[in-house]
Amino acid sequence: MNNGLNHPLSTSKQPAPIGIFDSGVGGLTVLREIYRQLPNESVLYFGDTARLPYGARSPEEILYFVRQILTWMADRGVKMVMMACNTSSALALDQIQGDFPFPVLGLIRPGAQAAALRGKRIGVIATQATVASRAYTCAIQEIDSTCQVWEVGCPKFVPIVEQNRLRDSSTKVTAATYLQPLMAAEIDTLVYGCTHYPHLKSVLQAILPNAMQYIDPAISMVAAGAQELDALGLRSSLPAQATEFCVSGSAIEFANLAVRWLGHRPAVNQIYLPELAVRPKL
Repeated sequence: MNNGLNHPLSTSKQPAPIGIFDSGVGGLTVLREIYRQLPNESVLYFGDTARLPYGARSPEEILYFVRQILTWMADRGVKMVMMACNTSSALALDQIQGDFPFPVLGLIRPGAQAAALRGKRIGVIATQATVASRAYTCAIQEIDSTCQVWEVGCPKFVPIVEQNRLRDSSTKVTAATYLQPLMAAEIDTLVYGCTHYPHLKSVLQAILPNAMQYIDPAISMVAAGAQELDALGLRSSLPAQATEFCVSGSAIEFANLAVRWLGHRPAVNQIYLPELAVRPKL
């Protein structure tokens, strides 16, 4: 184990990495998009598995966690951070913008833009914290006031993914219960308002109409990140280094679970995040 400090990834010969963080394996959906859209970029991935799920946390806790993670990533020399967590994007992005020496991207705005372009009756499945923030509704209707939006909290989905229970019979029952009000509203577009949820795609598709359009905000956020890197002259032209995976909880559990989506068992380090001077109000 190590504390991850004073060990910068950026050298004169190796471009600085992009940082990604999530509460767990949900951020692998963002990582997959970086591999596809930005194949030359190296990545530092952090999963805050010791404190998941984020969806039931208070806004004060989420803001503290985000500052703590970004402070650690700054010490690691990242050139950009992508919040692979809708809860963090909804509750903390606006408050930390400009506080760090690199751009920080969130999922809400890119996801809202993609949804508003594709549908008029939009359903959002998300964590309880994201739904309570109404971040997607506000962002979508700011882009297109004619869109109608329904948001549904799905608190059991993150544990289902993290515990690899996608094939359990109870998972489809849970999903059908969550989706019922959206089906009753006759939505035409579904937004994955949590990066864990694309892992449930086959379960959701088995329940929803065939014509349903699915919006994965990760695709749009990485595209926005590519534009930002180009604008700042920071896009790498060299081959990417192997992704570095770090977690706050069990490295073994994360590695075992990540195999399903990465196709191989990654090397994972457990790290201790630096404590900040101001503690969150719990």
